[in-house]
Amino acid sequence: MKSGLSFLIAARRCEINDLEQLTRTSALVNVVGRLVHALQKERGISNVFLSSRGARFAGQLPAQVKECRQVEAELRASFDHLDTDAGHLSNGARLFSRIAFVLHELDALPDLRQRIADQAVAAADATAAFVKLITGLLAVVFEAADSATNPEISRLLVAMFNFMQGKEFAGQERAFGAASFASGQTDSQSQQQWLHLIQQQERCVQVFSDFSTPALRERWQNSQAAATLAELERLRRIACSAAAGALDPNLSQSWFDCCTRRIDAMKTVEDQLAADLLLLCDQKIAQARAELQNHQMILAALTSQTAPAGGAERLNPAVMPYGPHLDRSILELVQDQASRLQVMSDELETARASLNERKIVERAKGLLMAHRKLSEEEAYKMLRQTAMSQNRRLTDVAEAVLAMADYLAAGTP
Repeated sequence: MKSGLSFLIAARRCEINDLEQLTRTSALVNVVGRLVHALQKERGISNVFLSSRGARFAGQLPAQVKECRQVEAELRASFDHLDTDAGHLSNGARLFSRIAFVLHELDALPDLRQRIADQAVAAADATAAFVKLITGLLAVVFEAADSATNPEISRLLVAMFNFMQGKEFAGQERAFGAASFASGQTDSQSQQQWLHLIQQQERCVQVFSDFSTPALRERWQNSQAAATLAELERLRRIACSAAAGALDPNLSQSWFDCCTRRIDAMKTVEDQLAADLLLLCDQKIAQARAELQNHQMILAALTSQTAPAGGAERLNPAVMPYGPHLDRSILELVQDQASRLQVMSDELETARASLNERKIVERAKGLLMAHRKLSEEEAYKMLRQTAMSQNRRLTDVAEAVLAMADYLAAGTP
């Protein structure tokens, strides 16, 4: 009959397997982050190119496309190395579905790029296509964060997801502002959308600060160059207070360069996050292996104290190196494990509270799609516009929609 210690050893082995899977997933997240960064820059350059009718960034666009293709090849290789037969993945169905979506959107990129080169697509439509792909890539990061079973790793993944999401809103602001300046056009609705993007960045960075380490928070603060922030605020005020159609097209280059400096600085923080995440995974695996070895030594000692006699096991006093302390050691291990699991559960619940906000938005989108016959993009646009017009958080609006689920269902033909 297996002892309780045997099951503690089995539990530790499962923990090591989970940590090793998290290490592989974290490495994947690193490559995803690099591709997102490259695509964000391509999106901004494409916006200026299209909005200026090819007068600006015609030379920079091909070079940026080349960089994106190189990182894309790395990501596809990372996808190929994933174990798609791994039934032990708790979120395998969601993760693999997200990856399938990303691959579909990546396959559509060459056609989009050709239409951009031919100036056969509007800047807003090109932006929407890039946003859709980047959103899919960030969903892969989200699934990685949601699958973490270690609270310290979970907190770093939550911090990373929100920081990457905040950087994406910064990228959207760069692309949106670049198109607005390049075209010389703005209106009150565009200004409201601009302000919403700023608010979304601030919210994501706040969650990052809540879940990251003091060292990462300090790095984030130090990465913010005062001159860049001052220039960014100056250009924001110009754009958000200008009369309709009164933007100076010559400011598009200044805006793009200023935003790029800020986003590149954010990328250095993101890179540090990725490095810290992999290091933490390695440390947790080493710790778990050391504890596993300790458990195995105790089990070996326990086994050596028993010998078959008349079909039953009995203690063999000749080989009792631990004496009466052995039972107490095992009991302490069981108690420590129970206490540790409870603490981990509590900390994981705190970390995942932030991730649950995203799930609420996804559920609200699904509800609107089902009962209002909307596309996913239309449902999200409805939620976002409602949040902007009412000056409320997107999550609050999503919760209000879910609270009306019965009403929406009753009104369905």
